[in-house]
Amino acid sequence: MIRRGKILLVDDDARLRAMLQRYLENQGFSVHTAASATQMGRHLEREAYDLLLLDVMMPGEDGFSICQRLREQQSSLPIIMLTARGHLDDRIQGLAVGADDYVPKPFEPEELVARIRAVLRRSQDNSTATPTSGFIDFGSFHLALDTRTLWRDRTEIPLTETEFSLLHALAGHPWQTLSRDRLLTMIHGQTEGIPGARGIDVFISRLRRLIEDDPARPRHIQTVWGKGYVFVPGTHGGPPPA
Repeated sequence: MIRRGKILLVDDDARLRAMLQRYLENQGFSVHTAASATQMGRHLEREAYDLLLLDVMMPGEDGFSICQRLREQQSSLPIIMLTARGHLDDRIQGLAVGADDYVPKPFEPEELVARIRAVLRRSQDNSTATPTSGFIDFGSFHLALDTRTLWRDRTEIPLTETEFSLLHALAGHPWQTLSRDRLLTMIHGQTEGIPGARGIDVFISRLRRLIEDDPARPRHIQTVWGKGYVFVPGTHGGPPPA
C-alpha cells in the first residue's frame, strides 16, 4: 500500500496554492505550501518531505534553477514540476535539470494526483523492496545494488531513482546494444515522466555528466547510431567502499 506522503507545494499563485492544497488534503496527503524559493528553503530546513511540487514560472529564482540547485546539493527528493510552458522542449529541460515528472498547466487535479501517486510509488517501492544483492564495478566506479548507490573510489555520487535504474539496466548488460524502447521497457517502473526516446537521451546525458571524464567523448555509455546505446565497462577500479 502506498503511503499518502507529505508534499511541499511551491507556487507564487496564492489562489492556485490554496486550491491545490485543499484538493490534495482531501485526497489524504499532508500539504505545506511556499510562495518562493526562499520560503521553500525554510520548509526544507525544518521538515522532511516525500515530494516537491514545483512551479516553473516564479519571480526571482525559477523552478528550473531551483530543481538544478537541489540536485547539485545532492538532494534525492522527488520533484514534479508544474508549468504553463507545456512544449516538449520545456519538458525535456525540466527532466534535464533533475525533475522526476513534468505536468503542464492547465491540468485536471485527478491527473496530478495520479502523477503524484506514480512518483511516490516508485520512490517507496525502491526504498522498501527486497534488496538486490551484489554490485557492478566499472572503471573507478562501484554500483552497489543493495543500497542503490554509486561510488567513485570512496566518494558517493548521488543518483535519482531513474538515474540508478537506467545505469543498472545499462551496466547489467555490458557490450549489448540497447535501443531506447528496450531501455524504456527495462525501467518500466520509472517512465511515467519520460517523454519517449528524447527523455531517455536526456537521462543518458545526465549519467554521462556523472560518470564520464569527458561527456562529449564518453568511455562507458557509448552511442550506437541508429540503434541505441552500449555500455563499455572498461577496467575495474579499486576495492568497494567500506
